[in-house]
Amino acid sequence: MMRSVSQVTMMLLVVATIVVTMSNVLVSGQTSPSQCKEERKQLEGKCRPVIFGRQPSPECCARVRVTHVECVCPYVTPKLAALIGIDRTIKQIEGCGRTVPRNFKCGSVTTPP
Repeated sequence: MMRSVSQVTMMLLVVATIVVTMSNVLVSGQTSPSQCKEERKQLEGKCRPVIFGRQPSPECCARVRVTHVECVCPYVTPKLAALIGIDRTIKQIEGCGRTVPRNFKCGSVTTPP
């Protein structure tokens, strides 16, 4: 099944969002809209292979650890969340050496209890 570039980009954003928000080590603080835009752009660039079924690279994992949760959670809608599998995403997060908090809510996604 062929997907458009925008669908792939959005799926990548969702996967990266979940990876970011479910990691234990997140940077907290105030960020500007331009900072968030840049963080999302860098996250997409470093984690693009994840959407094609690959495990997160060391560079992706490093980016995940420094991205602000408030920059990515607003993009997790029910429609986008339905495109990815939570179990797969949790495994990818664990591949980054992070544990996944139970009952963590980001956008429309809540991790299993």
